[in-house]
Amino acid sequence: MTIRTARCLQALPRLFFALSLLMGSAVSAQTLAVQPLKVVGTLSSADWEAYRSRFVDSSGRVIDNANGDISHSEGQGYGLLLALAAGDRRSFEQIWSFTFTELLIRDDGLAVWKWDPDGKPHVTDRNNATDGDLLIAYALAKAGTAWQEPRYTAAAQQIAKAIGKNTFSRSGRSMFLLPGAQGFGPDDRTDGPVVNLSYWVFEAFPVLAALAPEYEWTRVWRDGVMLLQQATSGRIRLPADWLSIRNGLQPRPADGFPPEFGYNSLRIPLYLMRAGMTDLEWLRALKLRWSAESEGIAVVNVVTGHVRERLTDEGYAILPAALACVLDGTPVPESMKTFEPKLYYPSTLYLLAKSLLGEKYPRCV
Repeated sequence: MTIRTARCLQALPRLFFALSLLMGSAVSAQTLAVQPLKVVGTLSSADWEAYRSRFVDSSGRVIDNANGDISHSEGQGYGLLLALAAGDRRSFEQIWSFTFTELLIRDDGLAVWKWDPDGKPHVTDRNNATDGDLLIAYALAKAGTAWQEPRYTAAAQQIAKAIGKNTFSRSGRSMFLLPGAQGFGPDDRTDGPVVNLSYWVFEAFPVLAALAPEYEWTRVWRDGVMLLQQATSGRIRLPADWLSIRNGLQPRPADGFPPEFGYNSLRIPLYLMRAGMTDLEWLRALKLRWSAESEGIAVVNVVTGHVRERLTDEGYAILPAALACVLDGTPVPESMKTFEPKLYYPSTLYLLAKSLLGEKYPRCV
């Protein structure tokens, strides 16, 4: 990649989000004036090594140790992002090699979502998970720029085109992401389309838009934010993990899924913060709610308000701390500054949050 191309990629976020304004988005200019995250050197070698040694094997497989030691495209994407943030090119290449060899086996250029070490074969469900594809493509694109490696950029472009072709869809006047290429559309479900707002990895959109400009990334970004605003406008003010947006109607909990703000949706504020979208009013409301939840982030029934579970791992606890830092400059408590990884998912969230704070809000950490 040339220096000129790299500079163009770095300038894309401002252009991308300015276009959103011209398209008539209800989102404010501050929200859309996003600064790209620095990607190398935002994560300490000690934190990364603690994560890598526990969750990444020698083949580059990222292991979900709370879910039968499976691997999935989401985990491989997170692993790539974190290896890049730590500047560990060797581990990045290992994770990419496993991802390319074992998951990118579909004919359409997307990754299968699940790899089971005990399965024969290891892949039995060949559907994709679009958030995993976004994370993989984004990490590759950023690595291609950071390390001047055209091989990564070319792979990112192929996946970005596959995402646009196979997972961008319409409902009424809105553009949205299908969570998977199969199983979620209006022809697949009576309440379809069904979406998951935590699959919008907002920081990835302007980067991938540069690689696959023939697809409507700006529109999907904008309509995703508007959908979030709709889904958080009720009494509980929390989105369900899985939402039906049939015929462009007000989003409601999808059939067959718990109507909960749960393990999926708690990523949404982290993604918003990492994308610089800190002026959304919903984040203020969420900060107030989380500040009152001293016993851990709640998994909440969005219809009744009933709390089913409290999540106390430091990876979950750092999310309200990060939100308080980003919105009000509140320092992260000392007890949360030492990384002790136990489970894959909260440990991943912890490092994604800590990487953000170290880069953009060092006063808090």
